[in-house]
Amino acid sequence: MEAQSQIKRTLSQPQALARVRALQATVAPAHRTALADRVCVEFGFIDGRGRGQRAGCLKALRALEREGALTLPAPCTAPGPRQARRLEAPVAPPQAVPAKLAELVGLELVVVENAAQRALWNELMVREHPRGLGPLVGCQLRYLIGSAHGWLGAIGLGAAALQLAPRDHWIGWDGTQRGEQLHRIVGLTRFLLRPGVHCRYLASHVLGRLLRRLGGDFEARYGYRPWLVETFVETARHTGVSLRAANWQYIGDTAGRGRQDRAHAGAESAKAIYVYGLEADWRQRLGVGPAPSAGEAALAPGDGLDDAHWAEQEFGGAPLGDQRRSQRLVVSARLQSEQPMRGFTGVAEADWPAVKGYYRLIDQPADSEVTPDHILAPHRERTRQRMAAQTTVLCIADGTDVNFTTHAQTAGLGVIGRNQTGAQSRGLHLHSTLAVSGEGLPLGVLRARFEAPRPRDRQAAVAAEDKKSFRWIESLRDCAALAKTLPDTRVIHVADREADCYDLLAEQLRTPEVDLIVRAKSNRRLPDAQGRLFDGVRETKPRTTLAVEITRRSPRAKTSKRPACAGRTQRSATLTLRYRQVKLARHRHNNPHVPATLAVTIVHAVEDAPPPGEAPVEWFVLTTLAVDTPAQAEQVLHYYSLRWRIEDWHRVLKSGCRIDELGHHSTERLERAIAMRLVIAWRVMLMTLLGREVPDLPPELLFSDPELRVLGDVARSKGRRPPSKLGEAVIGTAILGGYLNRNHDPPPGHQLMWQGYTILAAMAKAYLLRDEFGQ
Repeated sequence: MEAQSQIKRTLSQPQALARVRALQATVAPAHRTALADRVCVEFGFIDGRGRGQRAGCLKALRALEREGALTLPAPCTAPGPRQARRLEAPVAPPQAVPAKLAELVGLELVVVENAAQRALWNELMVREHPRGLGPLVGCQLRYLIGSAHGWLGAIGLGAAALQLAPRDHWIGWDGTQRGEQLHRIVGLTRFLLRPGVHCRYLASHVLGRLLRRLGGDFEARYGYRPWLVETFVETARHTGVSLRAANWQYIGDTAGRGRQDRAHAGAESAKAIYVYGLEADWRQRLGVGPAPSAGEAALAPGDGLDDAHWAEQEFGGAPLGDQRRSQRLVVSARLQSEQPMRGFTGVAEADWPAVKGYYRLIDQPADSEVTPDHILAPHRERTRQRMAAQTTVLCIADGTDVNFTTHAQTAGLGVIGRNQTGAQSRGLHLHSTLAVSGEGLPLGVLRARFEAPRPRDRQAAVAAEDKKSFRWIESLRDCAALAKTLPDTRVIHVADREADCYDLLAEQLRTPEVDLIVRAKSNRRLPDAQGRLFDGVRETKPRTTLAVEITRRSPRAKTSKRPACAGRTQRSATLTLRYRQVKLARHRHNNPHVPATLAVTIVHAVEDAPPPGEAPVEWFVLTTLAVDTPAQAEQVLHYYSLRWRIEDWHRVLKSGCRIDELGHHSTERLERAIAMRLVIAWRVMLMTLLGREVPDLPPELLFSDPELRVLGDVARSKGRRPPSKLGEAVIGTAILGGYLNRNHDPPPGHQLMWQGYTILAAMAKAYLLRDEFGQ
């Protein structure tokens, strides 16, 4: 069925109505069904299997009778209330479902084909799905999710939404095209994993299985294949992380209307719309022209980041004043990423043209167009595209010092600290903004500013633009400018205690496109005799409790480059949660041009019963987000907890890319070399987290064919199966770096990943050399 039959539209034409009346007069069918069958033959209303479209024709004939255009035979039976076929008892809960997907036995998708299976599917939906049974409409497929442990859930697919403005705009079709081709889109309307099933990654794995077989199952039943799948996510209940990371694309939100909302009441809640292409060339098949331009298309977090293409995607076309410089940047970044811990001369392995090209790029004059901003410009645009695919993005801002005290010949370094004897530490301060999805996947580096701090007179007046707090204001303004280009993405600026200043909170009033989450540092006095900030929220009644996992932290002695750090045991902690709205007042040291008072919400979380000898966990978080319920307060704390992603990124930069060991004769050259490594560190971090969060994605997403060959051969040599999924490839890479992969080991961290990837890249290169020059 190449084009969908427009039955109602066709029969509404005057000539068609005359033909239907003539059929009634000459044939005089005994009942409506017989008339519908004759109309299907007369007008060629045939489905993909060559059968008449009886149901659609009956529906159109009844509609025409209601409009007074036809008079149909009296119905033979009076329709009564529909009763869904169900079981006599609830479906038995599954037994001993493991927490790990690899330990699940006998997982299968079962197509619902008989009455007993339909009754089972109905029972699951009626009792356990938040939206109940349905009904599904149009061409339908139902699946049961089975296993040796019992029934784990169910899936239902039906017709796509008749009209959906964000989808129709994104596809780019007109009303006629939509009417003819809407049957090529199928709607994922029900997806149930039973409440007692807590198996990590099961949802994304089942979705992957479904998409791989959906086209064939649909064609077997209806005679044609769908080209797109659409689904809706109720964001108050679900985040959609498995969909986005698996390359489902977010394209907007519904208007809150159901399929039958002809009165435009908007009684449904607005939902996020996601689509997935079952066929790579679905646009050409639909006849809607090429895909949107690269500058406007949204990207999933892992798109284009395989070894062969990532450097071109993230650095290609950088505005460096000469196309050859941009090409050098791409080549240099690709080589450096293979061995991020080594200097470039070691990475190039006697490739003199590559070494010469790298240093020509880095050693440009101070006033050249080779600046950190220009180096990062393509990556920033790609980051914006990845942000466009998200419903919520956290722009996490923070600073870190890069110590170059031992580099006596480097000109232009600033003073980043002093030790007990008064000796100065020399280096650069890096203040950056990292974009992270609402689930914690790093999307890219938005901004990086380098400073060489100079000692200042504490008694001298300091302009607002020269204060440290202005770094955060600049970051917020930059996020606000970016947010204006992302109308379908909520942008939230997140910062630690160093950013707790009244001027930043006041700046948010000027940039309402971005909300703000900042950890409070000061127990400041509140206006109108309201007492102190921390004391007031501690005295409010508890709203809820929150269970969190506190990670272990080893004690660290002070070194020349790092301060001492107290240790902490790993534990499960229960935090008591409180929140209240407060009014803050401007201090005499603040900018006099900002409002005298402003309103924010403070969220307080405290561990009431820490283990003996452990300091309690306690957070005070200020936010401009609406916090009216405990669930909203928990969401604020979740977003703030993701601030540690930027700390992890800093650690990858310093320990994995070793930016504090770079040796260049000027700060301008250091900044260019570091800018390139900012993106390399981000990619290492994303590889680690994608392997944890969406392990069922194809490994080709991030690994090249030679790298997968290496991982496969290493796995076979150890008696393991070669990696067929991204998570398995990430584990294999971490094993090369020293990960033991025992049953109770936590997922591998960034350090093991960069160590393993260095070894993997070297082995892949050896494979290529062997293929080229023989054994």
